[in-house]
Amino acid sequence: MLDAADAACAAHGARLTPLRRQVLGLVLESPQPIGAYALLDRLKESRSGAAPPTVYRALDFLLEHGFVHKVERLNAFVGCRSATEGHDHHDHAHTVQFLICGRCGHVQELEDASVRAALAKAAAHAGFTPGRMTVEVEGTCRDCARG
Repeated sequence: MLDAADAACAAHGARLTPLRRQVLGLVLESPQPIGAYALLDRLKESRSGAAPPTVYRALDFLLEHGFVHKVERLNAFVGCRSATEGHDHHDHAHTVQFLICGRCGHVQELEDASVRAALAKAAAHAGFTPGRMTVEVEGTCRDCARG
């Protein structure tokens, strides 16, 4: 994924700096969505001078280029499933839905075109033109429902 991110950045005239690459790696290796300050703590293990603006600038870049998503409900970040599968989000609107387990915190990313279509239709009916669409659904994951 990190090499694919390097290639995607180069193809669009951007640069995945060592810091941005490291932050992306930390997001991708996290088993759960990870917050900026948790990222900062992890980053300080190898970059003692790292400060909050350092992490936020890297995250802004990664968000802008479609490598991560921000889960607003959790104020945390996850790697983009589509980006890890090699899809390029520079040239199209990327709609994502998150299923957030309220018990264990697991987040599952979906990309369901019918949800996007329904939202676009409802928005158009209201006279609204949507841009980026992210839907967050809180509930209970399969594993927690069994237990």
